[in-house]
Amino acid sequence: MSRKPVVAVVGATGAVGVEMLKCLEKRNFPTSEVRLLASARSVGKKLKFHEQLLTVQELTEKAFDGVDIALFSAGGKISKEFAPKAAQRGVIVVDNSSVFRMDPEVPLVVPEINPEAIGQHHGIIANPNCSTIIGITPLWPIHKVNRITRLIVSTYQAASGAGAAAMRELEESTLAYLRGEAYQPTVLPHPYAFNLFSHNSKIDPANGYNEEEIKMVRETAKIYGDSRIRITATCVRVPVLRAHAESLLFECERPITPEQVRSLLQNAPGVKLVDRVEENYFPMPRDASGQDDILAGRIRQDLSDPSGHSISMFVCGDQLLKGAALNAVQIAERLISASGELLVKPIAAVARQ
Repeated sequence: MSRKPVVAVVGATGAVGVEMLKCLEKRNFPTSEVRLLASARSVGKKLKFHEQLLTVQELTEKAFDGVDIALFSAGGKISKEFAPKAAQRGVIVVDNSSVFRMDPEVPLVVPEINPEAIGQHHGIIANPNCSTIIGITPLWPIHKVNRITRLIVSTYQAASGAGAAAMRELEESTLAYLRGEAYQPTVLPHPYAFNLFSHNSKIDPANGYNEEEIKMVRETAKIYGDSRIRITATCVRVPVLRAHAESLLFECERPITPEQVRSLLQNAPGVKLVDRVEENYFPMPRDASGQDDILAGRIRQDLSDPSGHSISMFVCGDQLLKGAALNAVQIAERLISASGELLVKPIAAVARQ
């Protein structure tokens, strides 16, 4: 083709959709048209893109006519219905829901880790879970030179992971708490102000893990292409507006030192080293918010492992950006040439019920 691609943002008025539009603008993504799609209740709303005001259109199958790339962030139900329909029309879908992530026919991609998987798509490319992206991107430079054999993760997840409504609930409940007023949560299952609780996804009674924890285990294995890594996760919701934090304890095949880890991360793509030991200054959500890079620090030898194979580390990343919108846009960037034209490849349309 000889034109710049037409890009659709599905779920354009949601927290991640808004960030997708900002990322397209900030990164000067080459487009001939940006089409904003959402539910009927959002039709007519206007969002700024460069110097234009774009009007939100209703999400229908016909709305994908002429679209080349569609960035989806409208929830699993919408993705399950409309992503295959868009792909059948020749659209390349980058989907932010969990619906297609573990489908063996759908690439699950973090561009800093497995960009080559993009070329294996059949019309749909999956964006990983935010906690997975933020946790494993800083680990990849290490894994490449000294394979990680075991990973223990504890997450501290912000309200942004549950959407704009959860962010509002945190703000409103905090104000109510400070005023001594009662507040009944409607978005999250527990009081949020000055509280933290197990991640609000469904728990599997057979193993005791919630869906968020299982996503991290399974998605890491698929993205790394290594099912032998032993992984366990504990995911917790904390009263932070945006940017997830994670404590990572990883064990490598060979001994490894904090100095080696710092050296590997110093110039790693998508990672910024924040490890100012003398100042006791390490990654924090307030510093990570609005940043493209994942912050990594608190790098130290695991004293419980006398073999010297294990390292503890703390990371923090903006859930709405690298954990969602930015990663999707980075995938889309890999679909276009240096001149801004869509790289058309012979792909089979994906037909799903």
